[in-house]
Amino acid sequence: MLNRRNFALAGLSIATVGVLGKISYADNKNQHKDKNMNTNIDWKSIKKSEWKTRLTADEFYVMRKEGTERPWSSEHNDEKRAGTFNCAACGLPLFESVTKFESGTGWPSFWKPIAGNVKTKRDFKMIIPRTEYHCARCGAHQGHVFKDGPKPTGLRYCNNGVALDFVPA
Repeated sequence: MLNRRNFALAGLSIATVGVLGKISYADNKNQHKDKNMNTNIDWKSIKKSEWKTRLTADEFYVMRKEGTERPWSSEHNDEKRAGTFNCAACGLPLFESVTKFESGTGWPSFWKPIAGNVKTKRDFKMIIPRTEYHCARCGAHQGHVFKDGPKPTGLRYCNNGVALDFVPA
């Protein structure tokens, strides 16, 4: 029977589950961060099962299954401090903050990656060929690069925010 008391208890239960879910997510996210600094890891040989323990579900979907997060969902969209944007899977610096710009697309965008830290390949998932890019060290999918960015490169590296960690200068 739905009355005020049961309705309030249901709301409290939902809120508690939400808070516990956030704590669990934060613990899982921080758990894999400690492993990023180990440069002796052969990042490309890590098995799918190990990636699942190192990454959150959203990170795994984007970085290992080449998925895309919802636009406007990243905390990095509004990041304006000096620093670097690193691969969330292995910690490799991918972009300097001075190359970030507001593209209006809903995803963090950059006009130039750090030299040698990003690899590209052709992607035909949307039928029209696109250029997909990944972390050069661990192969984590980051996003796509388009030829509609600002000068000096004219490129827009459209990145999934969940695939990045920001490290302030």
